[in-house]
Amino acid sequence: MKLKEMDNEYTLLKALKDNPEITQRQLSKELGLSLGKTNYLMRALMDKGWVKLTNLRRSDNKVGYLYIITPKGITKKGVLAKNFLERKSKEYYKLKKEIEILKKEL
Repeated sequence: MKLKEMDNEYTLLKALKDNPEITQRQLSKELGLSLGKTNYLMRALMDKGWVKLTNLRRSDNKVGYLYIITPKGITKKGVLAKNFLERKSKEYYKLKKEIEILKKEL
């Protein structure tokens, strides 16, 4: 799996945990992804059994949905978060080192 896709899965699971009533349109804006890509990722997470979609409320005008992260999804989110943190920490230290070198050159 590509790193970008793993990052998207992590940020998507994190966003759903923070706001289970969020819409796919809101998610796409928050994550900076197209609505189609967001829909694709959501379906993939549901197919993997990491997220369930439930009908929250129903009226004549609208249907609300709630995204529930499954126990399997919570476990996977933890793994993705650990990997995300490790990669971002390495990037941070590499950039910090480059900045120190540049400062010395100036």
